[in-house]
Amino acid sequence: MPASPSFRVEPLYDPSTFTLTYVVWDPASKDAVVIDPVLDFDPASGTTATESADRVTDLVRAHGLRVHYVLETHAHADHLSASQLLRRRHDARVAIGARIREVQETFKAIFDLPASFATDGSQFDRLLADGERVTAGTLTIEVLDTPGHTPACVTYKLGDAIFTGDALFTEDYGTGRCDFPRGSAEALYDSVQRLYALPPETRVFVGHDYQPGGRELRWQTTIGASRAANPQLSATTARADFVAMRRARDATLAAPRLLFPSVQVNVDAGRLPAPHGNGHRYLVIPLNVLRPADEVGEPKPRG
Repeated sequence: MPASPSFRVEPLYDPSTFTLTYVVWDPASKDAVVIDPVLDFDPASGTTATESADRVTDLVRAHGLRVHYVLETHAHADHLSASQLLRRRHDARVAIGARIREVQETFKAIFDLPASFATDGSQFDRLLADGERVTAGTLTIEVLDTPGHTPACVTYKLGDAIFTGDALFTEDYGTGRCDFPRGSAEALYDSVQRLYALPPETRVFVGHDYQPGGRELRWQTTIGASRAANPQLSATTARADFVAMRRARDATLAAPRLLFPSVQVNVDAGRLPAPHGNGHRYLVIPLNVLRPADEVGEPKPRG
């Protein structure tokens, strides 16, 4: 396979969801991909906005780029995807890991989606298998399955850079949580070991930055730095210790603020729900799925 050309990476940060979107392009050919774009959403008013996607479009137009793909690292649980908006604006294709089918099956039941809702991934333009290569003009992106946060998580590798989504964060923070349906701390440990086998100088571009200790925004680390210093999973962390830590920590975490709106939209490749007869679109918010309760809201005993 021919080597990928030199390329540029431009991060765009959404402070509301701590999300990093990346525009990656070849300066010579202007071929580009966008990774993990955000559609802004205010749950209090039920309104979407496009400021985050507009910044992507402004960058694309400023550099005269041709966006071939919008690449999703997974079906996000903390922000709505702007993939369909960018698909329409830039005539791009939307791609995600092939195991999105498992996520669709799980959440079809949780949201009681209609029988017509497909769980074969056909809402996306392309489903990507482990080891597959995506050609975007002069750019070549390799797909690495890195499940654990969700079963469908993938990492994108381009030259000396990887884009890890929620699998691996900066070396002063840690890894993604694993307590969503079909998440697995064991699988995430194995996925990060796969990433740690890459050369130490490999650049790691993360999907979120939570700015631990109030430090300045960061979006990049290296495999070597992660192996040496990641406080949750370094090169010396035993599998059993990581699994125990991850389960204990995840049990203390609140659900993401946009969990149900995000997943409901993102399993449908970033499409908003179809309008009802009155012309309005509605999101389904299942009650007490995470903590069962009775008809008056009193919690039920667990087990």
